[in-house]
Amino acid sequence: MPTVDIVDLNRRPVGSIDLRPEIFGGPVKGAVLHEVVLAQQAGQRHGTASTKTRGLVSGTGKKPYKQKHTGRARAGSLRSPLWRHGGTVFGPLPRDYGYTMPKKKVRGAVRGALAAVVTEGRLMVVNDLPDSAGKTKTLAKQLEMLGLRGRTLIVAGADLNRLRRAAANLFGVTVVDPEGLNVRDLLLHDAVLVARGDVSRLEEVWA
Repeated sequence: MPTVDIVDLNRRPVGSIDLRPEIFGGPVKGAVLHEVVLAQQAGQRHGTASTKTRGLVSGTGKKPYKQKHTGRARAGSLRSPLWRHGGTVFGPLPRDYGYTMPKKKVRGAVRGALAAVVTEGRLMVVNDLPDSAGKTKTLAKQLEMLGLRGRTLIVAGADLNRLRRAAANLFGVTVVDPEGLNVRDLLLHDAVLVARGDVSRLEEVWA
């Protein structure tokens, strides 16, 4: 059973907590993590690239010149893809790049990412999350006292809006609720910060 120290806001140990092995101690399958991250990134693509086919570009429908006796190749439209300012063949059009994955696979990948976080020592459990009152400067100072100077993922079950407002201008600091946890964030950040009271909720959500 994985065990993690609980620290106060000065990073002094004040106890320890046993984590559920089925959530934080399962196997880490790199191929599955990679597959889920790709699906997540695909869903975030805007897909706004757009081109015009020969039916969409502006131009006359008149035949450019007569069919025969010009010495030139036959032409029926100025909007042909062969001509300058003509349409594009098989060009990109606005589309949704997202696709769905089996829910069991996604949930298993999140549990695997959580196990990787614990194994690599990137999980920090605190008595209570920093109370920044929505102030960026206050949150930055408290994170520095905890020794969190890199990319930090804060998993918060309460006061989410105030924490998000305080972290909005802090580079590399992301705030999510337990339900919004995802593989990409868990792998991307150097540390995952969670309050002792939210660990049970996190385990309940991803059990």
